[in-house]
Amino acid sequence: MSMLKGGNVPIPAPAVRVELGWQPAPGAPDVDASALLLVSGRVRDDADFVFYNQPAHASGAVRHEGKRPAGGTSTDTLRVDLAAVEPAVDTVVLAASADGGSFGAVPGLYVRVLDAGSGAELARFDSRDASTETAFVLGELYRRQGGWKFRAVGQGYATGLAGLATDFGISVADGPAPAPQPPVAPPIAPPPAAPAPPLPTGQPVASIPPPPGQAAPAPAPAPVRLTKVTLTKDAPAVSLTKQGGTSGAMRVNLNWSAGGAGKRLGKKFGRKAMEALGARGALLPPSGDLDLDLCALYELTDGTAGVVHPLAQAFGDLHAPPYIQLDRDDRTGAVATGENLTINLDHQARFRRILIFVTIYSGARSFEGLDATVTLRPQHGAPVEFTLDACTVPATVCALALITHTGGELVVQREARYLVPAPGVSPQRTVDHAYGWGLNWSPASK
Repeated sequence: MSMLKGGNVPIPAPAVRVELGWQPAPGAPDVDASALLLVSGRVRDDADFVFYNQPAHASGAVRHEGKRPAGGTSTDTLRVDLAAVEPAVDTVVLAASADGGSFGAVPGLYVRVLDAGSGAELARFDSRDASTETAFVLGELYRRQGGWKFRAVGQGYATGLAGLATDFGISVADGPAPAPQPPVAPPIAPPPAAPAPPLPTGQPVASIPPPPGQAAPAPAPAPVRLTKVTLTKDAPAVSLTKQGGTSGAMRVNLNWSAGGAGKRLGKKFGRKAMEALGARGALLPPSGDLDLDLCALYELTDGTAGVVHPLAQAFGDLHAPPYIQLDRDDRTGAVATGENLTINLDHQARFRRILIFVTIYSGARSFEGLDATVTLRPQHGAPVEFTLDACTVPATVCALALITHTGGELVVQREARYLVPAPGVSPQRTVDHAYGWGLNWSPASK
């Protein structure tokens, strides 16, 4: 049962998942969840803001888990480990922001608090009176008499996420992050000049060193940047160069759900169908869980080409060619951060093209009904995200994104292209053929 605005309920669980949900509709804006950790109504600093550009609090108590479409509903989820929240923090504000419109155009907006262990619903608040607001405080978790409670708030802001964050003490930057400047050679030193006369007594100097034994004050931290890029069919590409994202590490994350559609598919198709997936050499996990693999085909400017994937332990290397590395093989989807590829953009001049793709290793025979979100998070510049469209063909491989050097710029192109392997052909060879990589393939397993 949905709570009324201003109502509150006890939260007995030591950890909760806060699910922000809505119904996608034509012309409706995208929605993002965020959290602010407060001490007496204010953040202590900008690190107390958890959102898509800053997905984890330093304490580890609050984490942004990301978006997942599920049938006719989309969700964006936060995990709050209440037992780990620092004692000084008395409130965790649960907020929503609309990207590209107002909440009056977002149907079915709600927030649910779920027991992170059992999944039981502990509280729910449905927002029914939104109009021109572009940000909302939907609820808050707060301490009371040694425990935690949830309060339904429903306070709107017409100034978006920036206005909401500023209201709680966050420093918000204007515009995208500036592109880092490439190093330049030091200028040729001029001939030594004659010594300058001493400064007159009392004349100010450019800087005064701190007294002996006292450290210089730390520079002020950079303000929080709220920019992000969402790729769609109508706007499928973005230049990382223009976003300033051409150096440092870029993490590519695949966040997928195994608890819903994955298990339903396993039951629908049965054990024999799942075992048939192993006919190409794959080993089916004993539990029969859905196992998706995040992979990358790469081609460097010197003609070197290959693949990064979990098969045959081909996890890549971040500091040597191919400058791409897979961090883990998540076989169940239980890891909140999913699987991640990291691309070293300090060597981006060596890349000719990189194709990010995902395969079904076991647990289902197609992507039909599966929910997944892809996020590319460069160290500099705005994050790039998109969701996969509904799959209507028996595909076991999906090309996600193509990264190329185009016109002197590093460009990310949304692919979201489902491919159907021919009988006896592996998903990897299928995506190779579709994009003309021309690699020689041999059977491999985990």
